Amino acid sequence: MDQQDAGKKNKPELVATAGTLEEVSRLLEAGADALQAGEETYGMRLPGSMALPELREAAALAHERGARLYAVVNKIMLNADLDKLPAYLAGLQESGADAIVFGDPSVLLARKQAGVTLPLHWNPEMTATNWVTANYWGTKGATRVITARELNMEQILEIKQRVSLEVQVQVHGMTNIFHSKRSMVSNYRKHTGHDPAEESLDEERGLYLVEAERQDERYPIYEDANGTHIMSADDLCMIENLAELMEAGIDSFKIEGLLKPIGYNETVVRAYREAIDAYAADPEGYEFREEWLDRIKRVQPVDRELSYGFFYKEQVY
Repeated sequence: MDQQDAGKKNKPELVATAGTLEEVSRLLEAGADALQAGEETYGMRLPGSMALPELREAAALAHERGARLYAVVNKIMLNADLDKLPAYLAGLQESGADAIVFGDPSVLLARKQAGVTLPLHWNPEMTATNWVTANYWGTKGATRVITARELNMEQILEIKQRVSLEVQVQVHGMTNIFHSKRSMVSNYRKHTGHDPAEESLDEERGLYLVEAERQDERYPIYEDANGTHIMSADDLCMIENLAELMEAGIDSFKIEGLLKPIGYNETVVRAYREAIDAYAADPEGYEFREEWLDRIKRVQPVDRELSYGFFYKEQVY
């Protein structure tokens, strides 16, 4: 196998998140190999909620371009969610989805009950931290592990070396740092005399938390049907270091588009697409191009820095 063939064989998938059919179409055009989408009844931290008919259309759009659609079913399930879960998973398979992204073990049992054969991508957020646990979920049917965002480069590469599953790593965007099933923002506003029913609590409000010691850092906070979410104060950006991850054989790179406009996400996907393609075409001759990062910087919100997250240090918060 020559150098160019080796690069193409190890070419990682580029995954982006989408919340509407328009976003699906535009991100595919920008160069995404796969999209993550879902319905907030069963998925958390989605850029938009898409019901089964929309997911069916999204899968068709993806398949027309030779891309894939991964259905996000990563909610922490309650008793009330379980009765309808098998039928929902069956609906996802009928819609043409290519895999299910899950964290709660109840999804495994519901999948078996419904006779669904879609591949499983294990994504338990902050607890996917070691290769033994990842391989355990592989014995239960998972084909991919999505690593915790708190791991550093050395830990991620060791997991890749020792698992029997595909490995997906987030390379861009904000990360979740707190979740509660409780409607904490609404409860607080009720306590202070406001009527949450008269005010939208979605991302358009621009709500955030600030630490007294670090008032220049803003942590976005929002609520959806699954409770309260607090996100990181900066945006992960690993485009300068993709070669290190590609050399290690990481299978999939994720761009998290939550709380970002579609124009921003298109720009980011295009930049990463070019970087991935350039490395795959000539690994030994690859050179990072500053123009890729410059394009991202031009659309980056002024109050959110780009960072390497945990990749090169133990803690950033």
